[in-house]
Amino acid sequence: MKNELSKIVDEVLEPYPAKTYKKRKEHIVIKTEEDPNPVITANVRTVPGVITSRGCCYAGCKGVVMGPIKDMVHITHGPVECAFYTWGGRRFKSKPKEGGQNFNEYVFGTDLQEKNIVFGGADKLQKAIDEAIEIFHPKAVGVYATCPVGLIGDDIQAVAAASRKKYGIPILAFNCEGYKGVTQSAGHHIANNTVMNDIIGTGKGEHKKYSINLLGEYNIGGDSWEIERILNKIGYTVSATLTGDASYGDIQNSNLADVNLVQCYRSINYIANMMETKYGIPWIKCNFIGIQGTIDTLRELAKVFDDPDLYKRTEAVIAEEIGEIEDDINYYRERLEGKVACLYVGGSRAQTYQVLLEDLGIKTILAGHEFGHRDDYEGSEVIPTIKMDADTKNIPEITVHKDEEKYRVIIPEERAEVLKSEGVPLNYYGGLEKQMDNNTVIIDDINGHELESFIKRLHPDMFLTGVKEKYVIEKMGVLSRQLHSYDYTGPYAGFKGAVIFARELARGVYTPAWKYLTPPWKKQPLLDGKVAVSGGEK
Repeated sequence: MKNELSKIVDEVLEPYPAKTYKKRKEHIVIKTEEDPNPVITANVRTVPGVITSRGCCYAGCKGVVMGPIKDMVHITHGPVECAFYTWGGRRFKSKPKEGGQNFNEYVFGTDLQEKNIVFGGADKLQKAIDEAIEIFHPKAVGVYATCPVGLIGDDIQAVAAASRKKYGIPILAFNCEGYKGVTQSAGHHIANNTVMNDIIGTGKGEHKKYSINLLGEYNIGGDSWEIERILNKIGYTVSATLTGDASYGDIQNSNLADVNLVQCYRSINYIANMMETKYGIPWIKCNFIGIQGTIDTLRELAKVFDDPDLYKRTEAVIAEEIGEIEDDINYYRERLEGKVACLYVGGSRAQTYQVLLEDLGIKTILAGHEFGHRDDYEGSEVIPTIKMDADTKNIPEITVHKDEEKYRVIIPEERAEVLKSEGVPLNYYGGLEKQMDNNTVIIDDINGHELESFIKRLHPDMFLTGVKEKYVIEKMGVLSRQLHSYDYTGPYAGFKGAVIFARELARGVYTPAWKYLTPPWKKQPLLDGKVAVSGGEK
């Protein structure tokens, strides 16, 4: 089987020039019994001329991590298109708390024009901050730099500092110009640094029993509400979600939680590790996508607290939730059993959704990340071996130290070792490769040519991706579900979310509308004309 897959990979890469072939070959590996944890190249620049699906640094900072915070005004300092891209293109649901604020239905930007590029846009930014505070009275303001701002040199940090002094509220500036780093992952890192430095630990709340934070959960389709429902049912208190449906005050007090649950490892692992260092809060890699994933996470969380009542309530809630969905899941599993899937999404979703697909009897034969690092593929253990390149060094690093006043020993070292021996992923992520079956393809930073070529050769029943790839795939007659906005359904998390996801897949597989359409370029020529040759027309 490996020889067959290797041949397919070679066929896909064959049209490339030799140098490109060599570079892309390092981004595509095959997992086998003999090589269960292959080394992959990731988080490096896309080959020039290749159309990538990656996003920019600004999109990762404002669009992913910071944008969902509902009672902040988020001002994009740049062209209006950038402002809309990180607002209208994502689907983080939110609703105001009683008496609270929610600005997520608004998009704020300075709408830089040619005049501002020539003469500077700092004054326009200051005016935007003034208007936003006078009209909306937010808890805090975020200012996000785009590519042209970095090129012309507007000092957004100085504008933010002056505004903080003027209004007495947090006004945070993010130098997340789109060209920094190689993917949106750079923006995640920049956002994590500022949240850790300037927000977490600045509140005046009190510790609550069985309190947890949900990190890297952005409430796409209402996922965080469904997760919180299950956790509250067992008896946990969700102190803060970073950052789906988050309020600024909750994040300020997130240092009071007992455990951090990390859903999207790539976008938030920096905060998880820094909170462990500074406040003593351990983190576990969770997965609320899929029935078995949710069950495993709930049981692992109960082990962390090691409370007999929590163990009992956890099993009771699991039994109750499964009882409510069992008939539906069995029905959809019968219809989807034996189907084949490919996955290409950001964050940890190429790994977490495989658990849900397995619940439904669907086999994943190819998976990869848009903005993964090597540890997203190979696991946390490879981090010490990853070499820093110039693009990585371009992202500021912050160093945190133990907070002598707020640090707590939540899990003693001896207990931590016991938990790890029992399989609890404490301060550890195993990565995508460990989730994959043998004789499967793992690919980093797939492009349009490779995507189409693998579909033609692997013949998947479905290819789950983001919006950029979705319609290309469907025009090839293959089902695609958009996992960055859920195609406006959801939630997909938890027990009930698994049923919604299964229903959507079954509908798509058994209503193959795209297969019955013949694209116009297959019926008529794309170009129609005459070629002039010496001696007359031809």
